[in-house]
Amino acid sequence: MKVRLTAAKVAIAASAVVVLAACGSGGSSSAGGSSGGSAGGPVHGGNLIFDAVQDAQSMNNTTVFDNNSIWIFEQIFQPLYTVTNSGKGVMPWLATSYTVSPDKKTYTFTLRKGVKFSNGKPMTSADVKFSIDQNRKATQGWAYLDTAISSVGDPSPDTVVIHLKYPWAPLLADLSIFANGIIPNNYGGQTEAQFYTHPVGTGPFMWDYWHKGQALKLVRNPYYWQKGKPYLNSITWEDVPSDNTRELNLKGGQAQIDQTPAWATVASLKTTPGVDMYLFPSTQTNYLAFNELRKPFQDVHVRRAISYAINRAALVKAVLFGNGKPANSLFPPQVPYYQANTPGLQYNLAAAKAEMAKSSVPHGFTTTILVPAGNSDYVTIATILQAELKPLNIKLNITQLDPNTVNNDEQTLKYDMVLTLWTMDIPDPDELATFAVDPKSGARSFFTAYDNPTVVKDTHAAEVTSNPTQRQNLYNIIQAASAQDAFMAFLYYSPYPYATTSNVHGFFVTPLGNMHMENVWLSK
Repeated sequence: MKVRLTAAKVAIAASAVVVLAACGSGGSSSAGGSSGGSAGGPVHGGNLIFDAVQDAQSMNNTTVFDNNSIWIFEQIFQPLYTVTNSGKGVMPWLATSYTVSPDKKTYTFTLRKGVKFSNGKPMTSADVKFSIDQNRKATQGWAYLDTAISSVGDPSPDTVVIHLKYPWAPLLADLSIFANGIIPNNYGGQTEAQFYTHPVGTGPFMWDYWHKGQALKLVRNPYYWQKGKPYLNSITWEDVPSDNTRELNLKGGQAQIDQTPAWATVASLKTTPGVDMYLFPSTQTNYLAFNELRKPFQDVHVRRAISYAINRAALVKAVLFGNGKPANSLFPPQVPYYQANTPGLQYNLAAAKAEMAKSSVPHGFTTTILVPAGNSDYVTIATILQAELKPLNIKLNITQLDPNTVNNDEQTLKYDMVLTLWTMDIPDPDELATFAVDPKSGARSFFTAYDNPTVVKDTHAAEVTSNPTQRQNLYNIIQAASAQDAFMAFLYYSPYPYATTSNVHGFFVTPLGNMHMENVWLSK
């Protein structure tokens, strides 16, 4: 007997994902509030400037890792399911319903009728099959999320069948990731490289141009399936790494959204006329990553010593101005199976010195931390770390580089230490756990080269375990063991800070970082 899931709210206990009703429109502006006071209902028109902290890296949704690229191309590509505004579940998007076989190894999806790509061509099951198959083939990136899929079938234009090798707890959550976004079959007759220079999708916006290192512009998709949306004519993401410049642009009206204002400015922006300051609940966790391919970071005692030496409460006060809390786990608190009782390695200078005494470099060493230029918060963190590591006789040099260069050096492991962060893309820990601890996942364990076979084994066991209690036990072990291995120093959890001009309405960021820009409009 198959169970049909459509109009009911269904809790998937095995993956802690909530699947909502077959839906019409996307998340409404009321869920996130609208900036300032709404002068009547939404109006069409307007060109929004979005000042971002760094440029996008790639439009290839199956291989890219940086958030700026992801949050842009989520406006172009859409998956079968999308994340709910709470960040704790998924809801139908390009699919409207599904059935599952009794052995939980075959899922049959019904596609939404009337969906077209931005070139006007109808989306069919052949496009869905091609898109998921392309992600499955990716040699780096997000193929690991589709590892349980044995095949994807397209028996009719509006039906997709996914066959699994074994029951897979986080399937719906994994299908909601950007890497499983739907693109035209066979890249619309182009090569992969050609397609991603001007990609086509079913999203609310479509390609205009990308002047790398300067700006990327998307314009309204006239074929978008949500009637009357998007409201904006265009969105231009400008590459503005300087906190000060982004703030000046916002206050001067040259930009309407400032991504990640410096924490030192949050209080003043809250009282600035014509500006609305938001602290959206998030799954963001900030880390200090260690490159285990470079000495002495292969030594767990060195990594533990540094992690113990960091006063996280002081960081929250000095960097976030109290808008956050110290991190105790690889997982953020909003993710299912987060373990609040995992202590992590919290500040303990005596323990730090004891670990250094056991290490291969008991008398200290010199190392370097990479920091993106223009990011005042990261400079503050690095400066604090300099002082905190001195009692361990660790001399820390700070190297500031262009944010795009820092991103590339991190992903190619050309660093000693680097400040990094994570935001969830799906409402299940499978993505983060595998990305972070499996060196074969495509991300080389968060680009650290960390490899603990026991942690890797437990991570993959959790993927095929449907019992919530058993999954919790496995994720408890993973969180505790990864903290003891100190492959990264877990720093703090924080909200997403965004500032907008007061004529921006309907702007909302989910705890996973998703932005439904089709709901955004500008008052005159």
